[in-house]
Amino acid sequence: MDGKPRLLDQVREQIRLKHYSIRTERVYCEWVRRFIRFHAYRHPAEMGAAEVEAFLSDLAVRRDVSASTQNQALAALLFLYKQVLKLDLPWLGEVVRAKKPVRLPVVLSVEEVQAVLAKLEGELWLIASLLYGSGMRLMEVMRLRVKDVDFTAQQIVVRDGKGMKDRVTVLPQRLREPLRKHMQAVKAAHNAELLAERGDVYLPDALARKYPRAPWEWAWQYVFPAQSLSTDPRSGKRRRHHVDEKRLQRAFKVAVRSAGIVKLATPHTLRHSFATHLLEGGQDIRTVQELLGHADVKTTQIYTHVLNRGGLVVLSPLDRL
Repeated sequence: MDGKPRLLDQVREQIRLKHYSIRTERVYCEWVRRFIRFHAYRHPAEMGAAEVEAFLSDLAVRRDVSASTQNQALAALLFLYKQVLKLDLPWLGEVVRAKKPVRLPVVLSVEEVQAVLAKLEGELWLIASLLYGSGMRLMEVMRLRVKDVDFTAQQIVVRDGKGMKDRVTVLPQRLREPLRKHMQAVKAAHNAELLAERGDVYLPDALARKYPRAPWEWAWQYVFPAQSLSTDPRSGKRRRHHVDEKRLQRAFKVAVRSAGIVKLATPHTLRHSFATHLLEGGQDIRTVQELLGHADVKTTQIYTHVLNRGGLVVLSPLDRL
């Protein structure tokens, strides 16, 4: 299809104008490609609600994707029609979203968290400990900048979290010294890079234009930089990015298995455990909501259903026999 490359370029341009992440850009472009390919390379402007629903139905029925994946595809197509093609079509709001099943999050006990962390070492131990100790999401820790760690106030500022919102969370007392030592080593490596006329990091375009020297400044460096340089897919510049989250995901999976834990735990499970253990300790739900960055307290309330004391206060009828 002759217009396909131009259309995807428009999608990328609109995504970058809205400062969406490179991950969102890749995912949205891939869903647009699949949508066009599904309908024999017809242009999206020639299609409507029937074609969108046929595509989503195929994902659910023939490909058996999850509700969240189906909704991700729908979000990409809505972005295409509204933001790229600028088509104000009445059917956009009528496309039915897949209903996500309500599942309780996997939560590790305090002892299980200790067992898993004991299987990790060095930088990966520090990242995992920060996930559990602060309740941050995995990519929030990976993208953490030096300037957002406040040792004096014992807090961390999470920038551009989910929903592009900033929030403040706790810096665990037990991690102050390990994190300080880690950052000292990172700073020494950064100074060496500056001497080699490197040492710049990615900044969103608006910030890079406003503060042209900021990418080289210590304050803007990643707390957890990658071990090697890589090429920025958008600008083509070669520089040091943050640690690849897959490193922790792989190591965490091994640690869980090595600790003899059969729960399907991932690094994100540490965030669930953080919230649950705070509530178990008597922390009020509104505070936990703010620390997690939930827009609605109903999202936070799901952790009240997995509290250990919830089932223990009920005496099973079998135990009365």
